[in-house]
Amino acid sequence: MKSLNDIRATFLDYFGKTGHTVTPSAPLVPQNDPTLLFVNAGMVPFKNVFTGAETPISPRAASSQKCVRAGGKHNDLDNVGYTARHHTFFEMLGNFSFGDYFKDQAIEHAWTLLTRDFALPKDKLTVTVYHTDDEAADLWKKIAGLSDERIIRIPTNDNFWSMGDTGPCGPCSEIFFDHGDHIWGGPPGSPEEDGDRFVEIWNLVFMQFEQHADGTRTSLPKPSIDTGMGLERIAAVLQGVHDNYDTDLFKTLIAASVDLTGVKAEGDRAPSHRVIADHLRTSAFLIADGVTPSNEGRGYVLRRIMRRAMRHAHLLGAEDPLMHRLVPTLVAEMGGAYGELRRAEPAIIDTLRQEEERFRRTLGRGMGLLDEATAGLAEGGVLSGDVAFKLYDTYGFPLDLTQDAVRAKGITVDTDGFDAAMKDQQDNSRANWKGSGQKSAGAAWFGIRDQVGATAFTGYDSVDGTGKVQALLIDGAAVEAAASGETVQAVFDRTPFYAESGGQAGDKGVVEWDGGSGEVLDVQKQAGDLFVHDIKVLSGSLTVGASAALHVDPPARQATRANHSATHLLHAALRHVLGPHVSQKGQMVDGDRIRFDFSHGGPVTAAEMAAIEDEVNTVVLQNRAAETKLMKPEQAIEAGAMALFGEKYGDEVRVLALGKALDGEGDYSVELCGGTHVSRTGDIGLFKVVSEGGVAAGIRRIEALTGEAARKWLEGQAGVATGLAEKFKVPVAEVAARVEALEGQRKALEKALADAKKALALGGGGAAASGPEDVGGIAFIGRVLDGVGGKDLRGLVEDFKKQVGSGVVALVGVSDGKAAVAVSVTSDLVGRFNAAELAKAAVIAMGGQGAGGKPDFAQGGAPDDSKAADGVAAVKAALA
Repeated sequence: MKSLNDIRATFLDYFGKTGHTVTPSAPLVPQNDPTLLFVNAGMVPFKNVFTGAETPISPRAASSQKCVRAGGKHNDLDNVGYTARHHTFFEMLGNFSFGDYFKDQAIEHAWTLLTRDFALPKDKLTVTVYHTDDEAADLWKKIAGLSDERIIRIPTNDNFWSMGDTGPCGPCSEIFFDHGDHIWGGPPGSPEEDGDRFVEIWNLVFMQFEQHADGTRTSLPKPSIDTGMGLERIAAVLQGVHDNYDTDLFKTLIAASVDLTGVKAEGDRAPSHRVIADHLRTSAFLIADGVTPSNEGRGYVLRRIMRRAMRHAHLLGAEDPLMHRLVPTLVAEMGGAYGELRRAEPAIIDTLRQEEERFRRTLGRGMGLLDEATAGLAEGGVLSGDVAFKLYDTYGFPLDLTQDAVRAKGITVDTDGFDAAMKDQQDNSRANWKGSGQKSAGAAWFGIRDQVGATAFTGYDSVDGTGKVQALLIDGAAVEAAASGETVQAVFDRTPFYAESGGQAGDKGVVEWDGGSGEVLDVQKQAGDLFVHDIKVLSGSLTVGASAALHVDPPARQATRANHSATHLLHAALRHVLGPHVSQKGQMVDGDRIRFDFSHGGPVTAAEMAAIEDEVNTVVLQNRAAETKLMKPEQAIEAGAMALFGEKYGDEVRVLALGKALDGEGDYSVELCGGTHVSRTGDIGLFKVVSEGGVAAGIRRIEALTGEAARKWLEGQAGVATGLAEKFKVPVAEVAARVEALEGQRKALEKALADAKKALALGGGGAAASGPEDVGGIAFIGRVLDGVGGKDLRGLVEDFKKQVGSGVVALVGVSDGKAAVAVSVTSDLVGRFNAAELAKAAVIAMGGQGAGGKPDFAQGGAPDDSKAADGVAAVKAALA
């Protein structure tokens, strides 16, 4: 039996031997399409090539592309676990021709691979063509020897592919496998086509037309080929099973789930194991590509997927978090083909564990509410949209998780009511999605890239250089010249200016040419390797073809280098001190400071931070020379270099080694990085963390300084300490002890003041000294207490309750111009009076909004104290 790994390897090996460049899978986060949530098809990484915006590196290619369909237009989430072939994550095998071969070779490759290399019986294969595509039909007869009955003409858009309303398009030819007449269903185009007997295994797209806005089509000058074959589907066929979840990979994952839960994958428990296996793959690969769970965009889709799997683990009776314990099994199965999965294993485990622990804290309460809400609903009933929204808003249940939870009872959800309750929030995975946040790769830049080639970066060795102006754009339009006062985007053939990339800001500086000068405000990358300079022309006129002297701001570059190199040392120190689960989640370094985001489950303690700073500064003091090598990405990673999750690297990468390992073995930090860095670690000077905090669930942020900026910050801190020492008239070393003593005194005074207020309230003269009054037969004490804050009311209420025995106490504290109310009802009267309702009446009487609490005790507040007495009167009136 061929395993999924064998099938993938066979496919890529076949096309590698037929002149195709085998390309690794692109990350799941699209690099060239800001409209997509995730890469959802094998052709997505080649989209700019097919549109003509980008020149291919090879005329033919093949890949096994990671894909996710779990949000937006392409959303299979609801079906996963309940059907034989739906997945949120899948691998798309594809071969591509960019104006090279066309229909004849595409059909020949497909037929040869399927019938020779995969040894599928020829009589089990049936194909479809677009009803007017006589050429494809004739080729299938000639190459495969198929009869007319086995070549089915389809007149619908199912067999005509288009990239959008305009652009490349063309007919398709789909290949179907016949599982046999023991399974119900008919061939495509028949009344029984929705059956499972005939399963599509491969789609060949013949991209031969250009669709225009006016509805017309013209022939493309270079027709192309785009094919897609789901690895999971072809594996089921080759392994002799009819269900993708019966293939070797899923059987292994499901067996691990069964082993950990002790529940067999049978009957109504089988879908839960399937959901866990599918969603484990999706979650792990998304995390490996840099996505973290959050409440918006991609992170929200990831959280939905994770929580759906975690709820099914709960249904199976898993008492402890389950998902993270399945990761080693997944990595053992797929880590050989996808090295990023193995590299990210600690981060995947930690992220899944944290999210499941967080979800389990709310799952029980949410499921309790759901059970209560559905208790009176029979099969065919509808769950209120308000309840579904409360589950979402309070307990973190996405709508589809709630729908999935009630599905087994035959109950549906009032989605219209849910949408109305959501208002502007609605479904975060769809309505809140505004694009990837990435800059769209404009066709104009790709066109310029094809004309002038890549920009040569000379800034690793120098901050000065010369370059020839190759293109100028103002407001997106090409111009021949830019006059004084205009801001222009300029491309030079070579430049020492670094373009923003990898979290390092673009350089600033000046550019001078014969008769003029300009200020470089920023530099950005476009079309992969064009360095685009934003220049404000200060004098003269900058023209295409002009030669210019380019000068990067030296102090700013030096500080940026130090900060960037320090982030590499910080990353290594975080992993050493906190654990290998730590991974970089974003950074921005410039000449001012470092901002570094990383994955970690909780705050970094003072002791841990001290250890991190000590490590970094120890390596800085080594003053060891930085070493840079040019290597192939896979060689660098094999040698131990850190690669950022989700980053797409070129054919050759710069590998930076900094410092000597503290145990004496090897380098301290080795990472793939194209940024600018110090020559020696000593050039960093000094490293100091100035803040640490959380920015999202499981994501922390450190801000830090290096060199002179760090020294000045420490000098400022020392100045604060010196000023306090002078004020307290003690040595600097004793300032902390003095502050601690003052804090103790403050707390003692606050306690004494609270005790005095309490004594005054309980035993003072006049009204304070009088006992309870009778209100409608109820013993009642109501007081307005000056100088008493809300936090002191609970204790006073308890003391007054001792005086009433059985009754009601309502106290309004007045402090700093605000009023706070506390109401308590003795236990014997809770059935007659509700403290929360009484407190609410008091708050409304005082001009506030409401109160909260339990039937025996509740509190609330009002914005001013002018109606404090009205609050007491309102409670009294309610009792009467």
